[in-house]
Amino acid sequence: MEIMEHIIQENEKNERIDKVLSGINDEWSRSQVQQWIKEGNVSVNENTVKSNYKCSIGDKILINIPEPQNLDVIPEEMNLDIYYEDSDVLVVNKPKGMVVHPAPGHMSGTLVNGLMAHCKDLSGINGILRPGIVHRIDKDTSGLLMVAKNDLAHEKLVNQLVEKSVTRKYYAIVHGVIPHDYGTIDAPIGRDPEDRQRMTVVDNGKHAVTHFRVLERFDQYSYIECELETGRTHQIRVHMKYIGFPLAGDPKYGPRKTLDIDGQALHAGVLGFVHPRTEEYMEFEAPLPEYFSQLLHVIRK
Repeated sequence: MEIMEHIIQENEKNERIDKVLSGINDEWSRSQVQQWIKEGNVSVNENTVKSNYKCSIGDKILINIPEPQNLDVIPEEMNLDIYYEDSDVLVVNKPKGMVVHPAPGHMSGTLVNGLMAHCKDLSGINGILRPGIVHRIDKDTSGLLMVAKNDLAHEKLVNQLVEKSVTRKYYAIVHGVIPHDYGTIDAPIGRDPEDRQRMTVVDNGKHAVTHFRVLERFDQYSYIECELETGRTHQIRVHMKYIGFPLAGDPKYGPRKTLDIDGQALHAGVLGFVHPRTEEYMEFEAPLPEYFSQLLHVIRK
């Protein structure tokens, strides 16, 4: 059982505890948090509480996260777009609209379901719901992901992410015409105090750096390449909104009047890392998905 600690901040005071906790982690539903509270797995200042408990600044919350033993991830045959595979590592091109790993209430149709049908050997470091998953991309972001097939590979790949030595280049279409050819956004990212389901730039957030360059300009949009130095949740989406050029199609961070593409125009096109066993640098490139290329074609016209 994993134990997590959370201290209530100014922006969380007087909020119900179930609302606060469900906002800490995108994978925790409010009903799931309420069940944990009911089972006595949540304490405030060492006392059990009810779901409607109103939080006070400085409250020390301990969450005993139960192991989801009753959740079985079922392998599902899928036509995965695999770019590379050996006994240690697999590189896959995830389509737009696919969730990376299962979560309670969403146990099928994910990349992990497909990976489990494709290969039996995935690292177990992230537990039964996220076998082999070293890093994630959002559901509506397409592109390349590295997957670890054993724990040694997993640890070495994670270390490269921590050391910021993994090459990760994304392609995006954003609202507005960016005047500069190149730029770097260095702004800390954390939970939005107004909406716990969103991330935003906040003073006490985690260090986050995105480099971008403009590939093409249009009347109302720009086509850009972004290179991640860090890998925070929704980093590119948050950073581009922060400088006034939100991603086209983004329902969470973009304007309401946007391109009708059912999710942000963002593609993880280049992925490079040092192989965990051979120590050879490997780099992969996935072309823009068809919807993205079509979108560029329409905007150009």
